[in-house]
Amino acid sequence: MNYGCDSSNSCLKVSYPAVFSLQNLSKPEQTTAMIFFVFTLLFLVAAAVVFLRVFAKLRSKVFWDGDGRKKTTFAFFHPYCNAGGGGERVLWVAIRSIQKRYPTVQCVIYSGDTDASPDEILGRARQRFNIKLPGHVEFVFLRHRGWVEAVKYPYFTLLGQSLGSLVLAMEALFSLVPDVYIDTMGYAFTLPLFRYLGGSKVACYVHYPTISTDMLGQVSQRVAAHNNASFISRSPVLSQAKLLYYRLFAFCYSLAGKCASVIMVNSTWTYNHITCLWNAVDRTHIVYPPCDVAEFLAAPLLDDETKPRQILSLGQFRPEKDHPLQLKAFHKFLSAVDSSRKSDFTLVLAGSCRHEEDQARVRHLQQLAKELGIDDRVKFRLNISFEELKKLLFESMISLHTMWNEHFGICVVEGMAAGTVMLAHDSGGPKLDIVVQHGNKPTGFLASDTDSYAAAMKTIFEMSSSERLEIRLSARESISRFSEEEFETVFLMLCEPLLKNLLRS
Repeated sequence: MNYGCDSSNSCLKVSYPAVFSLQNLSKPEQTTAMIFFVFTLLFLVAAAVVFLRVFAKLRSKVFWDGDGRKKTTFAFFHPYCNAGGGGERVLWVAIRSIQKRYPTVQCVIYSGDTDASPDEILGRARQRFNIKLPGHVEFVFLRHRGWVEAVKYPYFTLLGQSLGSLVLAMEALFSLVPDVYIDTMGYAFTLPLFRYLGGSKVACYVHYPTISTDMLGQVSQRVAAHNNASFISRSPVLSQAKLLYYRLFAFCYSLAGKCASVIMVNSTWTYNHITCLWNAVDRTHIVYPPCDVAEFLAAPLLDDETKPRQILSLGQFRPEKDHPLQLKAFHKFLSAVDSSRKSDFTLVLAGSCRHEEDQARVRHLQQLAKELGIDDRVKFRLNISFEELKKLLFESMISLHTMWNEHFGICVVEGMAAGTVMLAHDSGGPKLDIVVQHGNKPTGFLASDTDSYAAAMKTIFEMSSSERLEIRLSARESISRFSEEEFETVFLMLCEPLLKNLLRS
């Protein structure tokens, strides 16, 4: 009932028909209505999927061979293919291996590097990694890479970047629907999109899980870290809320990851976490990343007594690399050195800067070095070439690595191959796969905090050159399992089922 007033201000009684409600129906009718509603909803979802799939296929770019037949497309989702890090080496060697084995397959890269031309990107790959592709690679440039930038999401970063990756993946899918799709940067939420909307065969190469049991543990134990702000770790309520958020995210991450037919991981550490989260042991394989160490191994291992007492850090300037720990450890080491000898020691931080965010970190590190009073003993080398990288490695005595739970650590392998004494973080890939005993002999040193790093630096510099040489020789002998040839063999073996029945005889 509703009451209104006419022009004479006398009230009028107005009647409305009864609103439809399940309560007005009998129980059998309620059941029928609910079934109808569920089936209607499922039909609409299925219709939307079919429509989007057809729409994507109609918009998709198609490649033809000389005989006028459609080429099989093998697409790599790597929005930062021009970054110049270890993940990019995996990308370029993977493409090269596909082109060598399957020359009729058209390789495609979904790239967000709109500020560079294809020739510039390929030129950087040659310069940085000494890799030249035997065939043509097609680039699909994505305009919305900003959706996956961490800086866009100061809070709920994992969720924001993952949802952002769906926006980027939709742009990619509507530009080109590939026959085979492989995510090589860790955007697992793109996998169901390409499998169900694109109808592609789907695989992934995981460098580092987006979320790990270690991250859950940090929040649960209220440990402050680069991914767990101190104001959250200090609050029991906020910590519990974040733990719930992480667990829900881990569940969704698991559902997305299971969409891959082939799952490749780069280390034992990553394997343990991915199999725990995704529960797909039968499809998960360790494929060590390719390390181009041939040119390093070609150089003879000489007595390093005449080398500069130089420590070299190689790696992108990302927060998880923990460059501040390197500066603090070096400062602590120098504080115990006689003042007359401090000038003998140098720390070089070399690596690539991807964008302004990385450059800001470098400026912060330079300021920290100044505050610690070691800025005259610290050098920064940014975006160096492969030749410069080799020169730095050959003239350094120690290679330094400080990332907690590094998924693998290509720079660790390169340092060992070049004949430096490796000092790496006591966790992740370096601990489980790389800096391990070889023939019952040590291959380097592991540390975990400022004190242990400073102590290891002191130990290495105080060793005799013959003692260091024994470690360097053992390290070199241990790294053959990380060669490019080994990577290509295993990668192609796992990709073969994806391409089966797609290639014409």
